[in-house]
Amino acid sequence: MSDRSLRGMRLGSQSMETEAGVEPAPRQRVEYRTADGESVSVMFAAEAEIPPVWTTKTGQEAILVNGEKPENPNEKHQRSHWDMLLERRSVEELEETLQQRLEFFKEQHAL
Repeated sequence: MSDRSLRGMRLGSQSMETEAGVEPAPRQRVEYRTADGESVSVMFAAEAEIPPVWTTKTGQEAILVNGEKPENPNEKHQRSHWDMLLERRSVEELEETLQQRLEFFKEQHAL
């Protein structure tokens, strides 16, 4: 039976198409450099928008060579408790609340 078994291709693993006559899309090589001098080259399509910052495989931030470091609008300022409190209350309201609490504690100690 094994001598009569059908031999075929592995489906999906090999293509029947050839690459003859196929031209790749135009590309451009862009160079980035980290703060410690590591150079990174990345290939982009010719019409692609080039990001000013690239994250390397080591996790470092690399800046476009001959480019300036952009201000990151997505970078959020870390808010403190005070900042969050000022979003809900004005300074005058906070001073009034403080005076009320101080009076309350003075009355508690007077007893």
